[in-house]
Amino acid sequence: MTTLDLITKDDLEQFKTELFAELKKLGIGRANQSASREWLKSAEVRKLLNISPGTLQTLRSAGIITYTKVGSLLYYKHEDIIKMLEGHKS
Repeated sequence: MTTLDLITKDDLEQFKTELFAELKKLGIGRANQSASREWLKSAEVRKLLNISPGTLQTLRSAGIITYTKVGSLLYYKHEDIIKMLEGHKS
């Protein structure tokens, strides 16, 4: 006799949530991709710091965060972002 197990959409959603949580604990996945790259784009920096485009502009204008402009794109060294954060510890 065989049994039939049905997998619902809710089951899959729960599995996905648990899988991503485990991957995050291991440092695997999208959240870790930007940290492994030397240069980040503005959107990646904003996401990493959880700030708005205006706040990023203010940080650039004040010289708090350094960047390199290539064409119309701005790039930030990941190492510089970490140094900036470490320099502003309370």
